[in-house]
Amino acid sequence: MTTSVFFTFYGLSIIHRDFERLLKVSPLGNPAMPMPVTMPNLVLGLPGMGPMATHMMKAKFRDKHVTTIRELLDTARELEVRLIACQMTMDVFGYKPEDFIEGVEFAGAAAFLAEARKAHLTLFV
Repeated sequence: MTTSVFFTFYGLSIIHRDFERLLKVSPLGNPAMPMPVTMPNLVLGLPGMGPMATHMMKAKFRDKHVTTIRELLDTARELEVRLIACQMTMDVFGYKPEDFIEGVEFAGAAAFLAEARKAHLTLFV
C-alpha cells in the first residue's frame, strides 16, 4: 500500500534533523497528559518541569519497549513511506529543506489533499 504522511506545525519536529532535541513533552496545558492527580498545575508550571516530564515519558516508553521515533522513521523509509513536510509551516517557522532528515518531500496542504482525496484510507491524528 502506498503511504504518505503529512507533517505540519509541531509535527515538523518529528522529521527535523535535530528531532531528538526538539521533541519535548509539556505537562502544562495538555489535558491528555497523564500526571498524578496530586500534582497541581502550579507545580507543572515550575522551571524544569518540561524537561522532567520529557525524561519521564522517554523512560516510560523505554521501559515498555515502545519503538523509538528514530526506529519508526528508519522503518518508514525502508518501506518507502512518503514523508511530506508542509511548506507553509516551514516558511512560518523559518525552516529550510536542509533542516530535515534525508528523503523528506515538501508540499503545501492543498497539494497533499489532492493526493489524499484519492486514498482508500485516511487517518488524522
